[in-house]
Amino acid sequence: DGPESVTGVRRHMMPVKRLSLTDFVAKIPRGAREKTLRQALEKDEIMKKWSETSWAKKVAAKQVRANMTDFERFKLMVARKKRAAEVKKTIKKTK
Repeated sequence: DGPESVTGVRRHMMPVKRLSLTDFVAKIPRGAREKTLRQALEKDEIMKKWSETSWAKKVAAKQVRANMTDFERFKLMVARKKRAAEVKKTIKKTK
């Protein structure tokens, strides 16, 4: 939740049960405006720290997979098949 220009999400009310807390903290007063929140996020480099987490990397990878074209999915399938064949061949050699 934050300024859409920084986080990509508009500020809105959210049920507490749906929130997932992280270790990142920005010191802001209660009821802060978007400008204050944006400045706090930039000062503490919260978005930079977030993008380095494995959680953020998983979200980004999921988005990349979702935006793949049909041909890109096909190329991925072929690459996975090739890799699996190489692994099988290597395992067969070692036995």
